[in-house]
Amino acid sequence: MTVLDQVVAPAVPEPSAPAPRGAARRGWAWLGLVPFAAYILLFLALPTVLAVASGFVDGTGALTLDNLAALGDPLVLTTFANSAWLSLVTAAVGAVVGALVCWAMLGLSETGAVRTTVDAASGVLAQFGGVMLAFVLIAAIGAQGVVTVFVRQVTGFSFYENGVWLYDLPGVALAYLIFQVPLMIITFMPALAALKPQWMEAHLTLGGTRAGFWRHVGMPVLAPSFLASLLLLFANAFSSYATAAALASQGSQIVPLQIRTALTSETVLGRENLAGALALGMIVVVALAMALYTLVQRRASRWQA
Repeated sequence: MTVLDQVVAPAVPEPSAPAPRGAARRGWAWLGLVPFAAYILLFLALPTVLAVASGFVDGTGALTLDNLAALGDPLVLTTFANSAWLSLVTAAVGAVVGALVCWAMLGLSETGAVRTTVDAASGVLAQFGGVMLAFVLIAAIGAQGVVTVFVRQVTGFSFYENGVWLYDLPGVALAYLIFQVPLMIITFMPALAALKPQWMEAHLTLGGTRAGFWRHVGMPVLAPSFLASLLLLFANAFSSYATAAALASQGSQIVPLQIRTALTSETVLGRENLAGALALGMIVVVALAMALYTLVQRRASRWQA
């Protein structure tokens, strides 16, 4: 009987697939975030930490809770209430007016002259604030502004029969609306434009009306996006400083102006770091608003996707 030796060849490992060319690039892609991370660290994170930390020390650098206790002072509570009320009113009015403008533009062509002009103007006016905005308002409707004088000469009507309100909270609210409405247009228009025309057609085919579509379909679907934009406008107004500082040069009716007073006043002795406690209070309020904004925006993005 012949025995056949079976020679088993050693297994040769299969060559591994070459790594994709983009893998090496993706490995270094994080370097593109370094400038942005440095910007966030230097101009947002570091100032926030310093501002909050200063609220826990006194003028000599010793740890203290006296600055935080000042948050319960009636005057400080009043300034927080004024800031919250001013932010809520301007956010609500800005959201409603901006939503109506978006609805009016919904039937216009995206490349048409009207819509492109409104989009461009909204992008500019949403960032228009501070001293420039205050100067425009004072020159236009100040006590001796161009519009004020013209209306008084033509009609005899004066904007300031009961006092010059432009330099008080009503004037600050008017100034805030100038950039709140454009911001609402920028943030809410994509959600409104994402409504599918087929939904309206299906609703009408089933015997519904246009008003019924907005009441039963459009408004419920857009409610999360509208609420998210409202929260964004609230946080934007609550944290604004330059416009109010340029208009209301006297008094500290809102928290940002109260922080300015705490930093610059020569009569606040022993409480020089009160500004840090006020900044901490502002950070808490804005953080809560933005946390709610994130949750609502996540809900709104489900149907937009």
